[in-house]
Amino acid sequence: MRAGRMDEAARLWAQVLAAVPDNPQALFHLAQYRMLQKDPAGAIGMLERAAKADPKASAIPLNIAFAQRALGNAAAELAAIERALAIDPYYLPALLLKGGALERTGHPRQAARVFRDALAVAPPDDQLSPELRKHVADARLAVDRNAVQLDAHLNEALSVLRASSGDVSLARFDACKEALLGRKKIYVQQPTMLHFPELPAIQFYDLAMFPWLAQLESQTDTIRAELLSLLESEAKGFRPYVQHPAGAPLNQWADLNYSPDWSAYFLWEDGQRNEAHCARCPRTAAVAGYMPLAHIPGYAPAVFFSTLRPHTRIPPHTGVTNIRLIVHLPLVVPEGCGFRVGNDSRTVEPGRAWVFDDTIEHEAWNDGDQARIILIFDIWNPHLAPAERELASALLNATRDYYSAG
Repeated sequence: MRAGRMDEAARLWAQVLAAVPDNPQALFHLAQYRMLQKDPAGAIGMLERAAKADPKASAIPLNIAFAQRALGNAAAELAAIERALAIDPYYLPALLLKGGALERTGHPRQAARVFRDALAVAPPDDQLSPELRKHVADARLAVDRNAVQLDAHLNEALSVLRASSGDVSLARFDACKEALLGRKKIYVQQPTMLHFPELPAIQFYDLAMFPWLAQLESQTDTIRAELLSLLESEAKGFRPYVQHPAGAPLNQWADLNYSPDWSAYFLWEDGQRNEAHCARCPRTAAVAGYMPLAHIPGYAPAVFFSTLRPHTRIPPHTGVTNIRLIVHLPLVVPEGCGFRVGNDSRTVEPGRAWVFDDTIEHEAWNDGDQARIILIFDIWNPHLAPAERELASALLNATRDYYSAG
């Protein structure tokens, strides 16, 4: 059959069937041969026998659906598709076929919901056959069309309520609606070391929560001047930010491991103040000292200049714990720099700081022709009580002591 010698294959399958009358493979392929011979009714008979012989094969009822479609039996086609999905609810060809059947029978909205389920389980396009790739592309178009129509419907239905909301920020509601429409993904916290429950998963924090940011931003020129002087006299103090040991799984860090493309100059590292580096940047160190740094012995704070070379991207990743947040103060920013947390991307502007939860997937890029340099430090998550801060810090250190003892 793979060689295209269909008549010869059919004779051989018939011999198999003569020897083993209920052989499901022979029945299945002979049914396909019947379809090639424009005999869908005969194909259905063989496929039903094959389904009895192998009731767990989802491809058999799927092919029954193809045959019923050829006969113009829309209801029977859908029933056969449902049989395939009852065997395997994630069967991509069956989901795509169901969406197509619903579209043809005048149910585009229900079809879009099925197509959305199909897209959720579809592998990357380069792993699909050309035929499936086309059907997946059609499914995307159907989902996008439906999202536009649903959005218009929702805007009309909710317009009065929105207008009466006053000065209340609707940013969270808008994100909720965009997720419902399939236009945005809701990202969750994924800390790699310690997850403190019931802390809000906020991508970029409202800057009004941190009145001291104005003082930080006012010192941008001073901090930048120290940075530039540092680069002229002590650039060797910058070292690769990513330093995984030999044998460690690198995953997305393979290109940046021990690479100067992303490097750092630490004033504080793992809770330890680098006296030599702070002496080299006294004003920056003084400004950082006024900030509400997270103090976790052996872990935090970290205060450092972060350099990203031209045409370099920091891949999507998550941080170690949500008990602290990360502050960025951009200092040197060429054109083409950006930063994404979750589904919120921002343009990097010199002197405009932000606060974010780095346990939510984030990435950065420098598409410019010069290095991008920012000041980074960590602060306590403001939703933690002082007692929770102390206990979480003690928890981390007690855990480390336990494993270091043997």
